[in-house]
Amino acid sequence: MSDMTISKDIIYIGASDRNIKIFENQYVLKNGMSYNSYLIKDKKNVILDTIDEKLTDKWLQNLEKALNGEKPDYLVVSHMEPDHAYNIGILAKKYPEMKIVGNQITFNMITNFFKDVDLSNRKFVVMEGDVLDIGNHKLQFFMAPMVHWPEVMVTYEQTEKILFSADGFGKFGALDVDEEWDSEARRYYFGIVGKYGMQVQALLKKAANLDIQMICPLHGPILKENLEYYIAKYNTWSSYEPEEEGIYVACSSIYGNTLKATQKLVEILKEKGTKKVVMGDLTKEDWAEAVADAFKYSHLIVASSSYNMGVFPPMKQFLDRLKERNYQNRTVGIIENGSWAPSAGRCMKGSLEEMKNINIIEPTITIKSTMSDENISQMEEMADKILEK
Repeated sequence: MSDMTISKDIIYIGASDRNIKIFENQYVLKNGMSYNSYLIKDKKNVILDTIDEKLTDKWLQNLEKALNGEKPDYLVVSHMEPDHAYNIGILAKKYPEMKIVGNQITFNMITNFFKDVDLSNRKFVVMEGDVLDIGNHKLQFFMAPMVHWPEVMVTYEQTEKILFSADGFGKFGALDVDEEWDSEARRYYFGIVGKYGMQVQALLKKAANLDIQMICPLHGPILKENLEYYIAKYNTWSSYEPEEEGIYVACSSIYGNTLKATQKLVEILKEKGTKKVVMGDLTKEDWAEAVADAFKYSHLIVASSSYNMGVFPPMKQFLDRLKERNYQNRTVGIIENGSWAPSAGRCMKGSLEEMKNINIIEPTITIKSTMSDENISQMEEMADKILEK
């Protein structure tokens, strides 16, 4: 995963941060983060995006080494999020003759972020399908609005058939980490891009018309082989279809009684032959991991204690995050616990009914403080209904 060799004329100039523990102040990072940037050397030299503030010095060193005494003619801005665009101002001052390439929304944002950057005679505004000829390489631009900001665009290099995909096909993790792509790419996708499945589908339709031999994202490894696999993953994720037949069981328990009941249900499901059951304790598990697992599997079971005439906050936050990311096309079972006035089931059902194409398994299982023999029988019935489907 750490091989960042691209080609003779295209050089990787990004960097990884192994010390960062949280991304966008909300996503827990297990193995750091990479911030990718590229230089194409030709009759005209082109930089594709800058990187995050924390790695500015390293990035400038990489850029100057790659330029080898030459100057950049263009900076292509794919995405204006500060983790990719922070150094636009520094670069603009360092190379005053360099043109900046972007769409009209890009330049509106540059003006907002960089009040002191004079764009006079520097703007190179591109629209859908426009081509920038820099010699042996030709860069074609495709708009990707709301994947996941409105100004996002991707760049297709026609000669070497490389797609510079902005945040698309990105993943968490530094580049020198040997880990499978799927898990951290899934967590990244549903955490950051998941709300915009329709827009990702529109971009995939454009990409289907291109001969793509390599994908260079702004985070994570360059993808050089089995591209059909990665594209198929993105098609599944952005269609809101499950990757696997299986059940994600999400539990939110205050004192442990709801947790014990949930563990019993998992035991029953496995005894009945369910091939894949994954359980998450929402009071302990990384929330982005929980969201990714809910999207991964075909079935979801939510189990929660009642709290303040509502639902225990870890479950409420989980369901809110699913709704925000357009969770849909799933079958869901509900377990609630309440000592005197159970309210969690009603609240969870209400949240789920606001989502699209959710099939709720009836009835809700209600636990009164601790699990009863009747509850166990109800779990057996719920497991049978899931297995029927």
